Amino acid sequence: MTSKEIKIAYREYGNMDQLEPLDRELAQAAADALSGSYAPYSQFNVGAAVRLDDGEIVKGANQENAAYPSGLCAERTALFYASASRPDKAIVSIAIAAGQNGILCPAPATPCGACRQVMAQYQLKGGRPMSVILVGGERIWVFDKVDDLLPLIFDSI
Repeated sequence: MTSKEIKIAYREYGNMDQLEPLDRELAQAAADALSGSYAPYSQFNVGAAVRLDDGEIVKGANQENAAYPSGLCAERTALFYASASRPDKAIVSIAIAAGQNGILCPAPATPCGACRQVMAQYQLKGGRPMSVILVGGERIWVFDKVDDLLPLIFDSI
């Protein structure tokens, strides 16, 4: 038997002003995307923004539905729209922000497992690491690649 360990590396910032300019722009776009959230049941608004390899930013927001689980998370809304409308562009980064009543949650909200796997698929499709920025009102976490959020990515097919 061999014992192994997985370590997760990320950077923590206190606010958006501390981020690099491109990361700050994407984080702000994710926060702005909260306004497109439709969350009448949970009252939990999530916005996501992805940056394509040409610099363009595409936004999405969570969409709930009374016929649960027919809604969709913000991350997948943004990723699917970006890929469907610009299939030849790689997604190089994604920022995710969550809040309630127009106010960001203090701590970053982490993506669900399904969203992490979708992010991994688009990272694979793009052929390069996709950075992940999780935006909270009091903390921001920046991961260099999806693997840091989803070790042992399902990519066996």
